[in-house]
Amino acid sequence: MEEQRKERTIDELAAENDALRKKADELNKEIEYLQQQVNFLKKSVFGSKSEKKVLHDTENAEQLSLFNEAETEARREEAEEVSVPAHKRKKKRSRAEILKDLPVEEVVHEVEDKTCDRCGSEMKQVGKEFVHDELVYVPAKLFIRKHYVEVVKCVSCGKNESRDAELDDIEKEHFRKATAPAMLIPRSFCSPELLAHIIYSKYNNAMPLYRIEQDMKDHGVMLSRTTMANWIIKIAEEKAKPVYELMKAELLSGRIIHADETVVQVLHEQGRSAKTQSRMWVYCTPACSGKYLVLYDYCQTRGGYNAVSFLGNYSGYVVCDGYDGYNRLTQAKRCGCFAHVRRKLVEALPSDKELWATSAAAEGVRRCDRLFALEREFDGKDKDGKQVREPLSPEEKHRRRNEEVRPLLDDFFNWLMTVNPAGGSKLAKAVQYALNEKRYLYGFLADPGIEISNNRAENAVRPFVVGRKNWLFSDSPKGASASAMLYSLVVSAKMNGLNAEEYLVRLFRSDVPMLPY
Repeated sequence: MEEQRKERTIDELAAENDALRKKADELNKEIEYLQQQVNFLKKSVFGSKSEKKVLHDTENAEQLSLFNEAETEARREEAEEVSVPAHKRKKKRSRAEILKDLPVEEVVHEVEDKTCDRCGSEMKQVGKEFVHDELVYVPAKLFIRKHYVEVVKCVSCGKNESRDAELDDIEKEHFRKATAPAMLIPRSFCSPELLAHIIYSKYNNAMPLYRIEQDMKDHGVMLSRTTMANWIIKIAEEKAKPVYELMKAELLSGRIIHADETVVQVLHEQGRSAKTQSRMWVYCTPACSGKYLVLYDYCQTRGGYNAVSFLGNYSGYVVCDGYDGYNRLTQAKRCGCFAHVRRKLVEALPSDKELWATSAAAEGVRRCDRLFALEREFDGKDKDGKQVREPLSPEEKHRRRNEEVRPLLDDFFNWLMTVNPAGGSKLAKAVQYALNEKRYLYGFLADPGIEISNNRAENAVRPFVVGRKNWLFSDSPKGASASAMLYSLVVSAKMNGLNAEEYLVRLFRSDVPMLPY
């Protein structure tokens, strides 16, 4: 009996020990997960927002840039060593480069006393000598432009009786007036220049209307934000909407579209709380189109039916992130974004840089960078994205993608299958995201015009996000829709190298829609 009690005690202790070990493993995993969350939040708040990292090779005490040249990345497996590129000082821009596009005003400082100090004769100008340049800022000014129409009178009517007798409608005094241009906003004092400046300030410089109101006050004009908001909604419907529709038609006529969406808060949506989040969708043309058309579309929800409503039966390629709502586009061919894959792997990097040499997340980042490096090489760009040579022809790019990039993709996904990260960790989420998106991430191989990432749409979203940080919300759905159309015009004009404010002035003065390129 005593031996049986001892045996039961040993069994109980072993079971209790196993339970404690299991509990300790669970707690350790939870601690690791929470530590990852803390490190990620600390980096989000205090760290650099750039995804550029430097991995340390602890064995060789050398550094690996995640944006190395394609040649360095491609030969990594062969060399198994990483060379540190020599530091190059960034070349400063010359004064001529800085000032080259500005108008020039010449000031000649004349000699005050032109009497010769030797013989007393009058001296004459024989030339001028350059001394220096200076960049001049002229503060904005407001003034009233009073419009009058000329009135003209015929001095001959009613004077020649023999001639006048043959005319039935002759008057002794005949007057005629000139035709004045129509008011931009009926019954207002709004000029094309003023409204263009207000829209440019809000949608390009991210100034909320209350700051513009204060700026106008500083210039001596009491112009309320309510008045400006009404002007914006009015001009968006009358002038921006026709251009927006032309831009949309041109976008849908292309074979590739980039898509993304972001949050917007609209206060007075019918049947919805003021705190309910709405969405601003964005669609833009690909780099291969040669034009940068960006279209924003305000919607109350993130539902994929919004993309269907905007794109309709579009049957080309849609480059987007991993949101499943895009699967509602049954006619379109969806393509994934490797920038999202890489971003999630970067977030999974250990906080201790010494562990990066053996980290699966770091290896995943390296593999992504080989793909990006090859894409830059095909496009004739250096590691900083600058154009340094002619890009490959579409046919050559398509061929090299299938010969060089496809094997790297196959190898990447085969490698992912061997990674067994702890459940719930950042690495586990990154791996699962990539595997879920696998069929879409191969999509860019189908057409040389499709980009490997959706960075083009993300860059198009950025101006709206910057503005949202300042003006925080839209007051009404009408205001949100007007903002969508005006953002489309301003951002597209800027992306195409136009002066957006001058473009708006020309548009507001024109009787026909003018595309922003």
